[in-house]
Amino acid sequence: MKKVYVAVALAFCMLLSSAVVFAAPGDKLIKFGMRGEDVQMVQKSLLEKGFYFDEVDGVFGKATLKAIKDFQISNGLLADGVVGRETLLCLGRPGSADGNPSRYSRSLNMSASAYSAYDDGNSNHTYGGNLVRKGIVAVDPNVIPLGTRLFIPGYGHAIADDIGGAIKGNKIDLAFDSHGEAMQFGRKKVIVYILD
Repeated sequence: MKKVYVAVALAFCMLLSSAVVFAAPGDKLIKFGMRGEDVQMVQKSLLEKGFYFDEVDGVFGKATLKAIKDFQISNGLLADGVVGRETLLCLGRPGSADGNPSRYSRSLNMSASAYSAYDDGNSNHTYGGNLVRKGIVAVDPNVIPLGTRLFIPGYGHAIADDIGGAIKGNKIDLAFDSHGEAMQFGRKKVIVYILD
């Protein structure tokens, strides 16, 4: 009888310790229907990584759910649409554009220029119909197909969603949120990682 109590006590302790691991302080699930700063942070990260194209409003709706599932699939995570510990770790924090990606199919040395919706003669929408903003890049579709997800060190995650008359061959045009940011970037050589 004593062995049974010991076994039950051990099982109970193991259950408690696993509950602590999964519900450690600071851990929370961010899921469909929620609102607030946590959702806004997730939306910003998804936007920077080229998975989210809607307004960053802190409302976890259908567009956010689709973006999270796409991100999870792209990163080999369980695509449940819930932002837990693993998804948050992969998302990182908004604004972190340093480092190189761990998974990519190839890289290209390219000549990069910069643009914004506020430059003379530019539209505020991309060829793909999205707003021109940081995280969108113009490419030659013969080199990088539209819709391709990219990573550019010093710029961050991006999606090829625009084209330009002067963007031919190994040239890429990086969108920024203001004319000043685009001018500050200028022109430079970059490595463009084509993400899996």
